[in-house]
Amino acid sequence: MDYRSAAGASIFIGAVQFVMGMLLAEFLYPGYSASDNYISDLGATCRDTCIIQQPSASIFNASVVLLGMLLLIGSYFLWNEFHNFLFTVLFALAGAGAVGVGVFPETAGVVHELASLAAFLFGGLSAIFAFKLVKAPFTCFSLLLGITSLTALVLFISEIYLGLGPGGMERMIAYPVLLWATGFGGNLMSSQKA
Repeated sequence: MDYRSAAGASIFIGAVQFVMGMLLAEFLYPGYSASDNYISDLGATCRDTCIIQQPSASIFNASVVLLGMLLLIGSYFLWNEFHNFLFTVLFALAGAGAVGVGVFPETAGVVHELASLAAFLFGGLSAIFAFKLVKAPFTCFSLLLGITSLTALVLFISEIYLGLGPGGMERMIAYPVLLWATGFGGNLMSSQKA
């Protein structure tokens, strides 16, 4: 079996379908603001009370669970291809975090927050540690996107939004990792062993 291509395909499909699902959920959510709303508000918006907008919630939750499952499947293929324990564990934890985001939306409180943190933190770390698995120039892109995501995570936790709002800063965490995953998946599908 071609583990490299299988890993690339599962990662690419997971990232692309999630971006499409997230955008579709945003379009269908009345009054949704990419600056003011958190990404997870698409699954359930909980402030003083919880509001679940359908079909946005179903689309978002299903899409993020599918992302996580495909990343977990991809981590199996990555392990078989590279036998890199640290990278595989980081990548699998990012996938598990994504599954948790969809299974435990904002209505789950702290469990949702921990799942989101896992997806963001381990996704950014995966991008950084992937530099050993790919060839230049993608090594540089992996490092840059991972560092960008983790820097945005620190700013987000510190509530320093740089005029982007909480939703905008959260997207500066998520988008670099999603772009990296799409590129990483494509790189794996099209490359020979490094």
